[in-house]
Amino acid sequence: MARPSIFEFAGGEPAFQALAAAHHARCLADPLLNHPFDHPDRKPDHVERLAAYWAEVFGGPGTYTAKYGDQSSVLRLHCGEGGDVMQEFGRRFVACFVAAADDAGLPGDAQLRQALRAYMEWAVSDVVSYSPKESVIPDGKPVPRWSWEGLALP
Repeated sequence: MARPSIFEFAGGEPAFQALAAAHHARCLADPLLNHPFDHPDRKPDHVERLAAYWAEVFGGPGTYTAKYGDQSSVLRLHCGEGGDVMQEFGRRFVACFVAAADDAGLPGDAQLRQALRAYMEWAVSDVVSYSPKESVIPDGKPVPRWSWEGLALP
C-alpha cells in the first residue's frame, strides 16, 4: 500500500490552516520575527496564503499556484533583506514552525515531524540564499514539492 502524502498524513487542508495560524501567532509573539508578520503591507489573507502554500508543498492541491503565484513570487517577497540577522531570523522561524506543529495538533509521528523540520530548514536556507540586496530571482520557479524522502525534483 502506498504511503499517503505528507499533506494527507498531517490531516489535509484543516491541518495546514491550523499550522499556518499557529505559526503566524508564534511569529507575531517573537520580537525578531514579528515585524514582517505585523507589517502594514502584509496581506490580510496571509494565513490563508501560507496554509495554501504549505499544503501544496507537502502534496496537497495546487491552490497556491493557481491563486497567488509561483515560487519566484514567494522568493521576491523575502529577497534582498540583507544582513547577518537573516541567519538568526531563519533559526527562530524554524523553531516557531516546529512548535506550531504541536500548537496545531498535527500528528506527533516522528517521521512526519522530521519531514516538516527538514523542509523548513531547506526552505529557510533557500530564502537566505536570496537575502543579499543584489539578489535576482529567476522567473518561473515552481512551488517546491516535499515528500517523505525530501525535495521532489520535477
